Amino acid sequence: MKKVAFYTLGCKLNYSETSGISRMFEQRGYKKVAFNDQPDIFIVNTCSVTENADKKCRKIVREAQAINPNGYVAIIGCYAQLKPKEISEIPGVDAVLGAAEKFRLIDLLDGFVKEPSQQQGKVFASPIEDAVDYHVAYSLNDRTRTFLKVQDGCDYPCAYCTIPLARGKSRSDTIENVVKSAREIAARGVKEIVLTGVNIGDFGLQNGQRVETFLGLVKALDEVEGIERFRISSIEPNLLTDEIIAFVAQSKRFVPHFHIPLQSGSNKILGLMRRRYRRELYVDRVTKIKELMPHCCIGVDVIVGHPGETNDDFLETYQFLNELDISYLHVFTYSERPNTLAVDIKPVVPQSQRAERSKMLHILSDKKRRAFYESQLGLERTVLFEEDVVNGYMQGFTENYVRVSVQYDPLLINEMKTLRLTNINAEGTVEAEESESIPMFVHN
Repeated sequence: MKKVAFYTLGCKLNYSETSGISRMFEQRGYKKVAFNDQPDIFIVNTCSVTENADKKCRKIVREAQAINPNGYVAIIGCYAQLKPKEISEIPGVDAVLGAAEKFRLIDLLDGFVKEPSQQQGKVFASPIEDAVDYHVAYSLNDRTRTFLKVQDGCDYPCAYCTIPLARGKSRSDTIENVVKSAREIAARGVKEIVLTGVNIGDFGLQNGQRVETFLGLVKALDEVEGIERFRISSIEPNLLTDEIIAFVAQSKRFVPHFHIPLQSGSNKILGLMRRRYRRELYVDRVTKIKELMPHCCIGVDVIVGHPGETNDDFLETYQFLNELDISYLHVFTYSERPNTLAVDIKPVVPQSQRAERSKMLHILSDKKRRAFYESQLGLERTVLFEEDVVNGYMQGFTENYVRVSVQYDPLLINEMKTLRLTNINAEGTVEAEESESIPMFVHN
């Protein structure tokens, strides 16, 4: 029985796909092991959102060689689709598989036999136009929450982004199939499902035709027994409709937490980025959410240092975010990606300015998160506890994404418990105490 190990770089979608591929291996008689457990086969699922992700891939290959010099190394994922030849020339790489091939790697690589005479890795990477099939994927046995893929690819040509080049056109699973997967996950005792994809608000496209909608999906999932919570991972502001917000506000299972990419608070930069909305729409979305769910957690993606961003443009973004009723930021520093529109936009922002702007927004994010946590103190929230234990403490998240820390109790793992949030500790997590109230799901 050959042993196989997996390493995942990047997003929640990658984690769901790695987990799905690992189950394919196990069904074919392979044994899944830890990366450092002398595997015979290493599968590295890559990201290519930033240049740093590319460098990480190279480092993982070196580590694999150090663990088992005779191990077979296969690279899949976004970086593999974008730069297959470059990866094939990395010492130690045996095979590179693109977006249309990664779910067929067991058949394509025929036993994962290393060929000593092989000078560089074999490449199995079709043009991205061939990546038209949809493959079901969800993560399991990794954590309390499961990432369930519902959509893949993207039809939005944002100036800075390589994802359409790496994953192809937008395509979705069917509502029926997603519900089936959710029931399978529920049968394994998982309490929370995070819906993931490249552009999940665009759910419903099958063979290029829109046959279903994201609102229809969330309504169907809300009826799935056995899952306590559904969380929407990230949704474009122009696709987050009033109807979706209103449904989540009164939902039995969808939690009051949205992650909504903004990317810039400057309409000028949003135009250069080729985003499909302006800041006024973003304000409208946040306002609508807070009207219906005052304690809803709202996360924001923002990019600093995009070509053409002046200091005034950045300060406009900073002020916009500072005044907005949001809970935290995910800050990305712009990095040049070949074959994107942004590489031809001038002027280019110096790296030192990108770093300084990133630092300012990280500080703002800390301030926003603390203010949001403080607004929740004294309230009762339901916490789903995870397995990770650090220094005798375990952590979990409330329905509205407050990270809670309590003393370790093995009975709490993967359990929902209603607690009263009491104070913020030195590590920035919230401490809580027993509540005698009847456990309930609250949006207020």
